[in-house]
Amino acid sequence: MKLHVRTIILSDVHLGTSDAKVREVNHFLRRTRCAKLILNGDIIDGWQLRRGGSWTKAHTRFIRLVLKKLEKRNTEVVYLRGNHDDILANFLPLAFENLRIAEDHIHEGPRGRYLVLHGDVFDTITRNFVWLAHLGDWGYQFLLKLNRAYNVWRAWRGKEYWSLSKAIKARVKQAVSHVGDFEAHIAQLAREHGCAGVICGHIHTAADKMIGDVHYLNSGDWVESLTAIVEHWDGRFELIEFTDFVREHPLEEDEPETEEIAAVALGA
Repeated sequence: MKLHVRTIILSDVHLGTSDAKVREVNHFLRRTRCAKLILNGDIIDGWQLRRGGSWTKAHTRFIRLVLKKLEKRNTEVVYLRGNHDDILANFLPLAFENLRIAEDHIHEGPRGRYLVLHGDVFDTITRNFVWLAHLGDWGYQFLLKLNRAYNVWRAWRGKEYWSLSKAIKARVKQAVSHVGDFEAHIAQLAREHGCAGVICGHIHTAADKMIGDVHYLNSGDWVESLTAIVEHWDGRFELIEFTDFVREHPLEEDEPETEEIAAVALGA
């Protein structure tokens, strides 16, 4: 069975890194059909690839799945620049038949206009202090490596997966304040564009809520949250978590990477 929706929004896949949950996002793409696919920034992690990175066949398969939707499913694909794939900024905007690559996008849906952008425009460190942003990225990668080792130990003890960086963001006052400021600024930008809502990524914190009169959506990431936003045919938006999705759209024995995805679904 496939999930048929009007629009799918993904962000922060970070292809080219060892922490990208590319096998899981590939399963999600195989089990969905949509008229429009929005890739909302940081799909390919150019920062990590310049440092060596980690590109596998599964990463290439993600590109092929998108191209298949573009070519055989007649899906409209919109790729928006993020800060980790910022090399695209030198060539924007670009359009090739059903593929558009841009800085931001106005999505026209049954329930109104939504501003779609990655969101790094409100991150002053990312925009104005690139060297400091790279230093922060190095620290984040170190935290993810530590998290991997810790979860190997947890799995050995029969415990479910636990995200160290998500816990830090939820508990550290400065991190919570940063997320709140980000959401408020991006909601205000949507108002200035005359939009009913805004859809972003960047901060790896999935959300679906109202900020005043603005519908705020964040598609999260495919490093820790494993989440996506879908728009149903009636215009209703839904935040989908992979652990829920894989229960409703189970794996098949002959499907590539079955064992790895099953491990995530079981919380290994």
